Amino acid sequence: MDLGLTGKRALVPGSTKGILRHVVEQLVDEGCDVAICSRSPETVARALRELSGGRGNVFGRACDVLDKDDYESWIGEMAEAMGGVDIFIAGVSAGGGDDSEKNWWKNFEVDVLSTVRGCEAVVPQMQQAGGGAITLVGTTASLETFGTPQAYNALKGSLLVYGKQLSQSVGRDKIRVNSVSPGPIYFEGGVWAMLKDTMARWFEKTLREHPQGRMGTPEEVASCIVFLSSPVASWVSGTNMVVDGGFTKRVQF
Repeated sequence: MDLGLTGKRALVPGSTKGILRHVVEQLVDEGCDVAICSRSPETVARALRELSGGRGNVFGRACDVLDKDDYESWIGEMAEAMGGVDIFIAGVSAGGGDDSEKNWWKNFEVDVLSTVRGCEAVVPQMQQAGGGAITLVGTTASLETFGTPQAYNALKGSLLVYGKQLSQSVGRDKIRVNSVSPGPIYFEGGVWAMLKDTMARWFEKTLREHPQGRMGTPEEVASCIVFLSSPVASWVSGTNMVVDGGFTKRVQF
């Protein structure tokens, strides 16, 4: 299937590793120009080298999404370099943790505030381009009780509300807004790889409870994010796509 991404221009912050790195790889393979960033100049430089030579062009520089001025400058610079913005994929996260109040501030500033700032910066760009697609990356941990009470679960859930409301307010500008909520995803260097070593019993319990007996891969989530962000999903907006292999127990009416 041709996703219609050739020549499209995408901003994907925090995308040098994990799920978002696979998103970038798939977008580039589809002929999309993509802008990337992370806090480390060396990491960005390496990613730019590894991603070069694809159908789409890749742009990027180091950027800290916690720094409002730097982040907004990065968005402006990348939009200018690519000639505009058609796609924005927001999935930068501070991760989970229930050890102290600092996690609430970190998750609010990284997961929520950087997403809102990014959306507010790209919407005018998309209005100028005549439309676009915004995809927010959440978690199934915000859809039903999972683990202990923590900021990550609660604040990722707030982005589902924000994304739905944003989809209503920018719909007439032909801008679609959707969310993707992955279940447990395993990859080397990821959270579940760390939990396999540090919380082996919890890891094995989660694995046993999964209907398919395995965790998902970054590629499986990335494919759904890329689809929702593409013109093929032109009539999908305001929805939350659960990508968990059937892990969650709730009935999704």
